[in-house]
Amino acid sequence: MGAEIRILAAFLAALAAAAGVAAQLRQDYYAAVCPDLESIVRDAVSQKVQDQPVAVGATIRLFFHDCFVEGCDASVIMVSTGNNTAEKDHPSNLSLAGDGFDTVIKAKAAVDAVPACTNQVSCADILALATRDVIALAGGPSYAVELGRLDGLVSLSTNVDGKLPPPSFDLDQLTTLFAAKNLSQADMIALSGAHTLGFAHCNTFAGRIQPESVDPTMNATYAADLQAACPAGVDPNIALQLDPVTPQAFDNQYFVNLVNGRGLFTSDQVLYSDARSQPTVVAWAQNATDFEQAFVDAMTKLGRVDVKTDPSLGNIRRDCAFLN
Repeated sequence: MGAEIRILAAFLAALAAAAGVAAQLRQDYYAAVCPDLESIVRDAVSQKVQDQPVAVGATIRLFFHDCFVEGCDASVIMVSTGNNTAEKDHPSNLSLAGDGFDTVIKAKAAVDAVPACTNQVSCADILALATRDVIALAGGPSYAVELGRLDGLVSLSTNVDGKLPPPSFDLDQLTTLFAAKNLSQADMIALSGAHTLGFAHCNTFAGRIQPESVDPTMNATYAADLQAACPAGVDPNIALQLDPVTPQAFDNQYFVNLVNGRGLFTSDQVLYSDARSQPTVVAWAQNATDFEQAFVDAMTKLGRVDVKTDPSLGNIRRDCAFLN
């Protein structure tokens, strides 16, 4: 009984901590100092996406990589200096597309161009808003974003180690990693649905498509298509769309693809091949509305991960890439 009580106490403490963060963040955080914040960011993001559609997937991925390391504090945007290697230069982050960073930088510039808003809005909050906006621009759900995050004061490449899920993870590994961030298995599956957008380099899935040992969970035709696009010795910089069916649209096609054996990563396809998560995948493949609601809930929870609201832990960066 003692162990069960300790586990329950730890669970309740985690819930209380999450509730505390949610209470500190609020949708109208900037209403008094920058009342037009959301429209300013939306306009800047819309222009960026119009110029470079790849910014959609790039921005979503940037938000996830930021939140899962030091919390949602824009530390992933900071650049390395002579005596510090930042998160951005960790091997796991080298494939982050520049258009994601540029989306935030352009939105920050647009916000700061309004005198009342200058240096009043954190890069972390701008990234959260921009992520919501690119999702909506791609046909996905729009949702209210909680605000009030401060930008982190630390960005270390070594802090990335073990924090981000590699494409080889199985269900247990994924579930454990997300649980450490107070995200459930259902949240993890919903957030994986963001792989309906974006690209992946050949080397991230090459092991699944070797002619002599094609992953048996992969659709044979899909495997042949991937082999043709990524033959042995091909330029490792070649990238393929994560969703070959509706690559520009935020929809539930990702889950339909999994049911059909067309998940690009091991960590994608395992969501269907593992009997424990398969019912959720099937349900969302059949009902886009249910997926979108689960995704919004999961994104809201993701946006609360280890946020900094105490001025001793963060501030509002004048330049998202550098400490003040």
